[in-house]
Amino acid sequence: MEPKKKPHISPQQYLEIERKAEFKSEYFNGEMFALAGAKRNHNLIVHNINGGLWNQLRDRPCEVYSNDMRVRVQSTGLYTYPDVVVVCGEPQFEDEVTDTLLNPVLIIEVLSESTEGYDRGKKFEHYRHIPSLQEYVLISQDRCKIEKFLKQKEWTLFEESSLESAMELPSIQCSLKLSEVYDKVVFQ
Repeated sequence: MEPKKKPHISPQQYLEIERKAEFKSEYFNGEMFALAGAKRNHNLIVHNINGGLWNQLRDRPCEVYSNDMRVRVQSTGLYTYPDVVVVCGEPQFEDEVTDTLLNPVLIIEVLSESTEGYDRGKKFEHYRHIPSLQEYVLISQDRCKIEKFLKQKEWTLFEESSLESAMELPSIQCSLKLSEVYDKVVFQ
């Protein structure tokens, strides 16, 4: 008996299914991948970042989205849901539904045990194909550590790991104070 093959679906079929689904899924190369729920620290960090960036950007032509704004990497075909995404200037969407962003400037992922390898590796490979993307930020949820990849001639890594420090985000002229990012977060 041969193993059953997963059905190959088109990006249009994915969007049709996804827009009606109760739970989010990412899409790549004809397959959908269900997303797991997040734990307390993850949710607190995303909320803290979203609130801090919204406050810094509210009088500027930038928009901050968390969790539910799908991003498409046009050149690779990946559809994904970053934890936080920022677009400055006119947002570009895949279609009139305006739920799939094409031109993020900044993407932030909060690392979990199950996603860290993917977020650092394959997912970042995809993200580097987004022409508008200038910064990619990885935030640990089990210790105080923020890593930022800044697109200069090459992608350059910067790190902060002290609650007294801040991570500058030149792409949007903001900063993340680690004490605010980790507010109410309890490390195990």
